[in-house]
Amino acid sequence: MYNNLDTLKKIIMLGRPQILVGNFLLFFMGAMLAILFNAEFVLSKFILGYSILFTAHLAVHYSNDYFDVKVDKYSESNAISGGGRGILVKNPELMGLSKTLAVILSTLSLAIAAIFTIIFTYPLSFFLFFLFGNLLAWFYTAPPIKLVYRRLGEIANIIAVVIFLGAGFFTLMGTLTIPFFIFAIPIIFLQIIFINSFEIPDMEGDKLGGKITWIVSWGREFGFKLILLSGLLATISFLIIPFTHLYPSSLNFSVLVIISLISLSLGIIELIIKPFDKVSATKFATINVASLFIISILIDGYFIYILR
Repeated sequence: MYNNLDTLKKIIMLGRPQILVGNFLLFFMGAMLAILFNAEFVLSKFILGYSILFTAHLAVHYSNDYFDVKVDKYSESNAISGGGRGILVKNPELMGLSKTLAVILSTLSLAIAAIFTIIFTYPLSFFLFFLFGNLLAWFYTAPPIKLVYRRLGEIANIIAVVIFLGAGFFTLMGTLTIPFFIFAIPIIFLQIIFINSFEIPDMEGDKLGGKITWIVSWGREFGFKLILLSGLLATISFLIIPFTHLYPSSLNFSVLVIISLISLSLGIIELIIKPFDKVSATKFATINVASLFIISILIDGYFIYILR
């Protein structure tokens, strides 16, 4: 009985449930943005739409750990990566199960997307949107493409955040609009902070394992400078977007500017302190990731406030 429970715990940890919270916050943000543009909130759409994204995102955690097992031999689990890392290294008997779960979950994601498209008579582009997302997730580490091993991991992650945000918007709005893509710009800059913060602690392990990330290529100092620049560009984007006059007057972008200052302030502090050794860098990278969760919660909370 104990062994079964222990195995179940390891399987759950491989899915890194704590990271899935960020996935939901972005989906919710996209859905609330759609409602601001007069989309109707339909609970069944919301639940099914998120189910598509949830299963796809969960699948990528199992597939990444499976295809990254050689790299994980050189890396240690930390507060950002969660307890999932290293489980397959220590428990190779779970590798087959991890790959199987990834395939099942990805298939389930596409099946739900197909059902959603049919039930709600959405355009084929809705299904193709999630098909592309699943393929991107799979080939992030899977051969023969292995995006993260070919200097394309960060680009894949930037596209992924547009998919996370877009999934919520598309689910309720039934299409992706120009205002959505404009709003996605500052979110992309915040995602760059997220990407760099995840890569910073793993620089040595990724290099030994053959991953070619921005941090492996240019170092931690570059990563922290890029974090500061991205925080600045996110704030500037929120400042500029109102001048498009494409958004409802109820949406006060000054609030979003103030919220974005959290990341900008951290970027300035980090550039002053210069936490470039592994221990200090990991500490501040973890703070960055936590701050991005807080930013997402605050933006979602603000959307709920103006929609109440």
